Amino acid sequence: MFAVLSPLRKVLRPAAGVATALLLAACDPTGMPGLGGSPADSGGPKIDPKKPIQVALLVPVSDAQAGAVAKSLEQAARLAVQELSGAEIILKTYDTAGAPSTAAAQAQRAVDEGAKIILGPLRADAVNEAGRAVADEGVNVLGFSNNPSIAGGNVFILGPTFNNTANRLMKHARSQGKKSVVIVYSDDVPGQFGRSAIELAASANGIRVVSAEGYTLTVEGVTATAKAAAAAVRSGEADSIFITTDATNAAMPMLLNQLPSNGIAPNQVQYVGLTRFDVRPDLFSLPGATGVWFALPDQAQQEGFNARFSAAYGATPHPLAGIAYDGISAIGALAKQGRGDALTGKALTRSTGFSGTGGVFRLKADGTNERALSVATIKDNQMVILDSAPKAFSGAGF
Repeated sequence: MFAVLSPLRKVLRPAAGVATALLLAACDPTGMPGLGGSPADSGGPKIDPKKPIQVALLVPVSDAQAGAVAKSLEQAARLAVQELSGAEIILKTYDTAGAPSTAAAQAQRAVDEGAKIILGPLRADAVNEAGRAVADEGVNVLGFSNNPSIAGGNVFILGPTFNNTANRLMKHARSQGKKSVVIVYSDDVPGQFGRSAIELAASANGIRVVSAEGYTLTVEGVTATAKAAAAAVRSGEADSIFITTDATNAAMPMLLNQLPSNGIAPNQVQYVGLTRFDVRPDLFSLPGATGVWFALPDQAQQEGFNARFSAAYGATPHPLAGIAYDGISAIGALAKQGRGDALTGKALTRSTGFSGTGGVFRLKADGTNERALSVATIKDNQMVILDSAPKAFSGAGF
């Protein structure tokens, strides 16, 4: 979920739209400071909800590597505008060219031209700079990144986070009687973020972390870590093993073969994945894939959005497109209530949340988000839903 590409991945990783989407969304310098403060207190311009609301969409239209993503995001946002009832939004697109400095300039330009809230940009560094540029204007930014390190002040992130996924899976694990876990993570930026998310989720759900075993993105590194993780499971009597590795990464099939071959088969320990396995059906038959748990959005909601998008544009939406739709939906839902404070941090973080393309979601006081997720597994080479995504924030999955 972060833009770090090793030689192993460059050579061996199969193409996958979801992985590409998340890499583009993240591209995240980990040391980047957030804007600080609580978004719930971040203010925001007062509006007349009876009048059209001007929303600025910041996307990298002219970025050769992200232009296709930008197009799909804009199409999804415009579809959301068309489907709104009880509120009117004027959406204007600004090209960031994929550059943080341009994103900052375009954010300021958008506000100068009347924008009351900003949707985007795509990458975390651009989101951060856009937020800084308009912080003194009292304008909030709903960025497409999934990196929680940039959230805060007037910046909210809409991308699905490791923390949200890890917590959903750890809650499910606890409900199934699991008490201890070994973490296997790639020793790079995304792996370290994933490890941290799992450790926090384990602590919050009363699950003991027996060991965290990192690997370098080489064949030798993965092999050595598979052996160390298996030994840690046995010595610490762990009942589950949580893998941060992206399912599209070439390390994943190696782990799903080597962990069982080192004496920890799925019928002995519960395998859990931080990323979606359904994007790699070719993994389903591997020894470690049977019975693995992973999380994903409400599929009925997702398929409904995909169908409407395809009907409108004659194409399949990019995996990130729904995030732009969700941002417009949230703004529209608040304006529909006739709220003059619809674009303030207090309104945006309402506890009941919003209906999104993958189920319900809400923006949190720290600028991150919480999304409803289902827990799925692999059985007889097919994906099976074990625990459906909650339909509201009072549901059992939260």
